[in-house]
Amino acid sequence: MAEDRKAYMIKDDNLGEVRIADEVVAIIAGLAATEVEGVSSMAGNITNELVSKLGMKNLSKGIKVEVLDNVVKVDVALNIRFGYAIPEVSSKVQDRVKSAIENMTGLDVGNINVRIAGVDLEKRK
Repeated sequence: MAEDRKAYMIKDDNLGEVRIADEVVAIIAGLAATEVEGVSSMAGNITNELVSKLGMKNLSKGIKVEVLDNVVKVDVALNIRFGYAIPEVSSKVQDRVKSAIENMTGLDVGNINVRIAGVDLEKRK
């Protein structure tokens, strides 16, 4: 595992240790967020947008993960579909992301901050 990437220890016993890279936690959060009805897409910075246009999919786009004392803090930036209630969609995103991270990694989730970066005006079926 590359030393420049952060990894979080979730298990250390006689058989060895298990570490989860921060990007894995971010991918779990991103996938969980996009499963919520009303979420159009994840929002990212200009670099992420260029990477997406070049065809390289970045599954952690729009997600920032921070772990302090084994508690995860997640910042999620997303685009919402027009016509959906922002407070309702945001709450569902928080619940879905928290559940996904805790179930898949065993890490405790403290904060999930949702930022609505844009509104998708396209009608989708």
